[in-house]
Amino acid sequence: MALPEPLRRRLGSFSRTVFTDSHRTGPQYPGDRADNEIVSSLPLQMSLYFNVYFFPFWWLSTVVVLYLKYSDLSDYYKFILVTIMILASLIEVIRLYLGYMGNLQEKVPELAGFWLLSLLLQLPMILFLLFNEGLKIQPLERAVHIIFALFLTFQVIAAFVTLRRMVNKLATHFHLNEFYQLKEHPV
Repeated sequence: MALPEPLRRRLGSFSRTVFTDSHRTGPQYPGDRADNEIVSSLPLQMSLYFNVYFFPFWWLSTVVVLYLKYSDLSDYYKFILVTIMILASLIEVIRLYLGYMGNLQEKVPELAGFWLLSLLLQLPMILFLLFNEGLKIQPLERAVHIIFALFLTFQVIAAFVTLRRMVNKLATHFHLNEFYQLKEHPV
């Protein structure tokens, strides 16, 4: 199952704009070859793997604590917390899927989608849950939110570095293909 083509093109264009290193003109080392270099990130993949197992524990802990303190919360915090739980659950499933596909298959649009979901949606929601004292945060809740925020912070940094490497590899490969085509068919 892949992303729709218009969304892939937009994310690809966004990725080339943000993550391309304009100072780099070719392979970083003379032995590097753009056609067989693996640029997926093992630390990012390990983080995603552990996140997949941590997320159900985070979700269950948060729902149990929310159930226990629900009657003590004001009406607007009840609405906010239920909304955040639903959104965070949906976003996390999509985010982890995009992270796996983008990193393992070295697909820039999927990894860019993962990075954007992590940075712009998931991380602010977790930080809101972690630092808003009006939510009457319990110790278990604080602990699982801290671990989740650490996962997200690491994944945002690792995905950014991996995206830069992927985009630079693709740009180098593109330029090498143009060069070889020009060499084979001079103007």
